[in-house]
Amino acid sequence: MPAFWRRPMILQLYLGLTRLLPGVLTRRARKAHTRLGCPPERMAERLGRATRPRPNGKLIWLHAASVGELLSALDLARDLHSETRATLLFTTMTQTSAALAEKRLPAGAIHQFMPIDTPAAVQGFLDHWHPDLACFIESDIWPRLVLETHTRGIPLALINARPSSSREKAPKTMGYLMSCFTRLTAQDDQTRDQLLALGLPADRISTTGDLKAATAPLEHDPEALQILKQQIKARPIWLAASTHPGEEEQVLDAHKQALAHLPDLLLILAPRHPERGAELDHMLTARTIAHAIRSQSQPITDQTQVYLADTLGELGLLFTLAPITFMGASFTMQGGHNPFEPAQLGTAILHGPHVRNFQHDYAKLDKNGAAQQVNTAGELAQAVIALTNSPALTQMQDTGQHLMAEMAGIRPAVLNHLRPILP
Repeated sequence: MPAFWRRPMILQLYLGLTRLLPGVLTRRARKAHTRLGCPPERMAERLGRATRPRPNGKLIWLHAASVGELLSALDLARDLHSETRATLLFTTMTQTSAALAEKRLPAGAIHQFMPIDTPAAVQGFLDHWHPDLACFIESDIWPRLVLETHTRGIPLALINARPSSSREKAPKTMGYLMSCFTRLTAQDDQTRDQLLALGLPADRISTTGDLKAATAPLEHDPEALQILKQQIKARPIWLAASTHPGEEEQVLDAHKQALAHLPDLLLILAPRHPERGAELDHMLTARTIAHAIRSQSQPITDQTQVYLADTLGELGLLFTLAPITFMGASFTMQGGHNPFEPAQLGTAILHGPHVRNFQHDYAKLDKNGAAQQVNTAGELAQAVIALTNSPALTQMQDTGQHLMAEMAGIRPAVLNHLRPILP
């Protein structure tokens, strides 16, 4: 790492402010912790005070900021455990990812909330856990935590790095931080080129592909699937998955247009954040749309036009059920959600134009015919109408699953690149 006197000014200012204003950062963290619905007794974790003892032996720490990163890391974490027999420590930022961690983490793994980036919190976290390896998934790089981890001689890995505008806007700062990482895996050549442009040695970086494509397919409850199939009967259906505010209106407009051609068409609406269920219930009621609500165990009847799937952890069920899926966060500016999860489970993918988070992946799926971009509610309606009961639908589904099978080697490639720094 560069000598202290070469530390970029922006980084020095950041470190100075976080040292001088710990009270402000702590108050903000408390408010965020409460707003996210996190357990009050676990606020201590954000301040670097662990709520679990550290097991004896080796420990690998993986930081996955949110649900997508956590899911992409689970199978790799199992590989790391098999290779090293180390305890796995996961840190996340949100309550949604914490709740998922409780359900999906491998046996013996530990979850804690990520500490805030103040001296006391960072030092308390590292003093307690003293990991043998630190792995950051994709992004969410906290400068003080990275620098302190590196200073202590703990190997750092950045896994599944994707293109980042910050590397181009602040190359000196990002280059300084990235130089702390001993091993980096990139989703694509664009990311690799960005990292090389920061001055990182080429042998530290491996272009392995997107780790999200190499995860095990989302699971589902076979009994729940059978119940839904019995309720839906032979009706045509489509799914709008992981939608955000501003998208549901367009999805419902598209559904209304499609109903004019397919009167018994059923839409399954699954918001990204299930806690918005009441808000969407009011929206559907205001539009006088006959709907049933999954969180309230309401059944789908012949009159149901929209099934509001406001539950957590059931996308595997819904992707398996629906032959056509519109992926949310793509009509608005959030940048799209993981297209690999639906592709693995054989549903044809429709998406809007805003998919910067997965630009390369959606482009590949589009080019090969496993996905299709739609730019308006009208185009979405036309795509649903055209695909329903069409031979083209089966071709899209099969192509998606074939592409996913080709990506099976990504996880072994990531593990192989990490092997020299494993404890």
